[in-house]
Amino acid sequence: MYKIAVMGDKDSVLGFKALGLEVCPVDSPEEGREALHRMARENYAIIYMTEQLAAQLPQEIARYKDALTPAIILIPGKEGSLGIGMANVKTAVERAVGADIL
Repeated sequence: MYKIAVMGDKDSVLGFKALGLEVCPVDSPEEGREALHRMARENYAIIYMTEQLAAQLPQEIARYKDALTPAIILIPGKEGSLGIGMANVKTAVERAVGADIL
């Protein structure tokens, strides 16, 4: 069975535990890199990641961009949005539709 997790700084991700998601608080890019690869091996279908952590792990996220699983979805952290998540959605829509409709 596939699982869902949320990665990022502790303050940003702990609230998701109340929804039944597995939370993975990380304090450094190295911890995030290790946790991401571990979750990819352990059948996580969706990994929500804060934009602040994603900004520090661009190569690791790119590695899973065209893979079936895990789907890495960027969410704003406690500091607010950096615009990375919306830019990724825009790029994905352009790839799917063939034009910028957003």
